[in-house]
Amino acid sequence: MLTSDVPELPVTRLRKLLSGLPPAVGYTVHVTPLPYEEKPHLSAWTDFELRSITIEIPDPFLPFGEIVPYAAKRHPTYDGESMRFIWLTEGVTFQEPGQVLRFLYLHEWMHWYLKERLGKKSRAETACDRFALRNYRRRSVTIADADAALRRGHSDERERERSRPLPATARTAAVEVSTQSEQLRLIG
Repeated sequence: MLTSDVPELPVTRLRKLLSGLPPAVGYTVHVTPLPYEEKPHLSAWTDFELRSITIEIPDPFLPFGEIVPYAAKRHPTYDGESMRFIWLTEGVTFQEPGQVLRFLYLHEWMHWYLKERLGKKSRAETACDRFALRNYRRRSVTIADADAALRRGHSDERERERSRPLPATARTAAVEVSTQSEQLRLIG
């Protein structure tokens, strides 16, 4: 079931905005306004006893940014006896309420998925943020996308590193190597 206390987001509009996202079967999704004093921010929660997901939309809505942690790297401390975490983050700007709705729904849906479908603890905040961050702008999101967010944990940085363009000197060297390979294939 879907309910809304936000006049700009009646249930019919919520259905359209959430279409293509996986359902939290057996849970009510409630959208409510989030009054704030200084600046808009993200707020949502899942109540497993009441079987509900509550999403708060900043009111009044103004575009705003959030820093979203999607993974953590472990680094030994200088004494070598303990570990510290370095959070990997990404900045997100929410331009409209629908983006906030989709992001928060996906984040909370991932909590639901972890507990209700996988039988795990639902406190994996970075996995939930990673899933929401990767998918809130996509038209269609599947269980496979959720599983990918769980499997890929710390590989995000390596993925981003691989997707960065090579420096000009490295591109030249790569072209020269492939050109030599082509010539060897042609000769051999």
